[in-house]
Amino acid sequence: MENNSVQQSLKLFIVLSRAHRSINDVVNKFIAEQGLNPTEFAVLELLYHKGEQPLQQIGGKILLASGSITYVVDKLEKKNYLQRVACKEDRRVTYARITEEGKQFIEKVFPEHEEQIDEIMNILTPEEKQMAIEFIKKIGLNVK
Repeated sequence: MENNSVQQSLKLFIVLSRAHRSINDVVNKFIAEQGLNPTEFAVLELLYHKGEQPLQQIGGKILLASGSITYVVDKLEKKNYLQRVACKEDRRVTYARITEEGKQFIEKVFPEHEEQIDEIMNILTPEEKQMAIEFIKKIGLNVK
């Protein structure tokens, strides 16, 4: 009986992994067509939706190692999509702020990105989506 549970767990892991890869492949292809990599897109989307962010906190919000943030911010700054802003109260803190050009870019591409994800997920009913959210969240929150 326990062996069946282990086999089911392994199968679930494989199914989740393959689904994640399939979704990411489609989404990342779209992002690449826009001239960004997925990390650049995630930083830009974060700044657009949440406002300026301390550079030191961006990595944790988009699940990226802090050492990579400088590289990504440099690339976005060269594209004029964001700018660094020194904190007036604490010289050790630097913020990333989306530029007007960055806003225009994300406002142009985000609706299509959103629509693409919705099309992928619309294989499920609203009730199934809610159940999937709850189940997957339950797994994620209980990982030790």
